[in-house]
Amino acid sequence: MTMIMSLGEVLVEIMRPERDLPLSKRGSFEGPFASGAPLIFACAAARLGADVGFYGVVGKDAFAETCQTHLDYCQIKTKLRVASGYTTGMAFVAYDSSGQRQFVFHLAQAAAALLSPTDLPESFARLRWLHITGSSLCGSDSMREACLTAVHRAKEVNALISFDPNLRPELMGNPAIQAAFDNVLAAAKVVLPSAQEAEHLVKGKTSEEACRELMSKGKVVFLKQGEKGCIVFNQGKVQHVSSIQVTEVDPTGAGDCFAGGLAVAYLQGKDWLESARFASIVGALSTTKLGPAEACPSLAEVEAYL
Repeated sequence: MTMIMSLGEVLVEIMRPERDLPLSKRGSFEGPFASGAPLIFACAAARLGADVGFYGVVGKDAFAETCQTHLDYCQIKTKLRVASGYTTGMAFVAYDSSGQRQFVFHLAQAAAALLSPTDLPESFARLRWLHITGSSLCGSDSMREACLTAVHRAKEVNALISFDPNLRPELMGNPAIQAAFDNVLAAAKVVLPSAQEAEHLVKGKTSEEACRELMSKGKVVFLKQGEKGCIVFNQGKVQHVSSIQVTEVDPTGAGDCFAGGLAVAYLQGKDWLESARFASIVGALSTTKLGPAEACPSLAEVEAYL
């Protein structure tokens, strides 16, 4: 069993290399790039030298090779399950000049949705950090059950659990999904929301008030602010951590890379504030190349900025 683990959706992203060209218009694409929020997290942590396991399902097609090849490149030893008769998940992505994204997904009917508790490893004995994303809780009934099973087993071995809400607001009316969010939030020691997500997690509060309330319940909260860095809420203290200035090419997955960097830094013995500084560099560098998982920086690249 690995020391850091994530699980959930696997897909490829096929994206517009230029801004302000919507998916409805003719134009060029680049890719495929391996993607999926939990996969990006795993790749980020592994590129930093951690022992990482990732669990997901792909179809029996060329895009499965794209994803597995990138996991191999990142030296993640676990293998994706291949489901015959299904296609690998896909997302077509376009950006406008403000950085807003337009997506067309093929995921709910793809192989990714088949992930189930039986895909999890037999032993969690060596696990020290489990990462769960809200997008995986929304993926399918069986994927949600796999995530909740992983949380239960991680608690049994006292592993740290981190939760990135990664909200899909249009799906939060589903009682099963909302219950799963509540379950994972209760179990998580580390919470990584955006401002909008913080306000959803604690209704009727501003983002800062919501983070303070989560902190009062013993959680360490990292309020992600994109290029501005993050605000760390821990043990009654609220501290801002700046990011570094980079030339942004593709911001997709930066928050997942931040989470991967945070896990690695903390498990290496850094305190939460130092870990946030390290993670902010990881997240920023991940935006400088096209492709959400391909852009995960190496440890040497991150240390050059420290």
